[in-house]
Amino acid sequence: MRTVTQNALGGPEVMRIAEVERPEPGPAEILVKVHAAGTNPVDWKTRASGFNGRKPPFTVGWDVSGTVEAVGAGVRLYRPGDEVYGMPLFPKLANGYAEYVAAPARHFDFKPARLSHVEAAALPLAGLTAYQALVDIADVRPGQRVLVHAAAGGVGHLAVQIAKAKGAYVIGTASAGKHEFLRSIGADEAIDYRTVDFTEAVSDVDIVVDTVGEDYTAKSASVLKDGGYLMSVIPGELSEAEQRRVNAGFILVEADWSGMRGLSALVEAGELTPEVAATYPLEAAGKAHDSLATGRTVGKIVLTVA
Repeated sequence: MRTVTQNALGGPEVMRIAEVERPEPGPAEILVKVHAAGTNPVDWKTRASGFNGRKPPFTVGWDVSGTVEAVGAGVRLYRPGDEVYGMPLFPKLANGYAEYVAAPARHFDFKPARLSHVEAAALPLAGLTAYQALVDIADVRPGQRVLVHAAAGGVGHLAVQIAKAKGAYVIGTASAGKHEFLRSIGADEAIDYRTVDFTEAVSDVDIVVDTVGEDYTAKSASVLKDGGYLMSVIPGELSEAEQRRVNAGFILVEADWSGMRGLSALVEAGELTPEVAATYPLEAAGKAHDSLATGRTVGKIVLTVA
């Protein structure tokens, strides 16, 4: 099968197409013929810097959508031919940029009929990050005020929709050119971070989803109510006083069948739709990484595989 591999750390040019043996599903695993593979910032960061101390050769990628090709011993949930999507194995390597992926069956869910494989591949990692932060940890409730930074980005645009689906009042930060998009997906307010200091425009927030980090962490804590939740996908630092005043912490997304089913339910209800900014063929993964690394993408970038 074809896969994208690399023998060295570095820029997009280190990635190349290689022919390798197709994996076989082990007990409680399924083999998925990949139709589309989503991309995420962790992909290019892994390509450039390695993964938890691991050096190349390896294949990046975690978001996949495709068709079940075979099932391992003990799997009764899926059958060959079923359409599935998921974020297998994270935070271990899943080899997602490939024609086939073998992984635990419950790291996937049935692909919602409302989504194409390309759209479905855009959802798992970013969607689970937002879902686990907002629903599982912060327990977002109707009427709460939620602030989402980089709200038009991969995690951000899904967090806006999930919070809105749960009845929250949603505020998003993004450049002015993306405000119309934010309103189209349900944001109640949009703040241009280039011209407005959000700490002067927002207060009494119940939950912040921070995908920016750096000084945004401390600034975000300042707009939270006492006991509010600051969910950050990038580790940041807070003063001891702020650590006592708010519930703050770094969140690392986990493979999660319950969360996948939660995302699927929101999709089927018409309350969650991933935005796909661009697609590239598997052979052009390097170009996809170039676009991804700009941090200016609205929604997600997806590789088409089969």
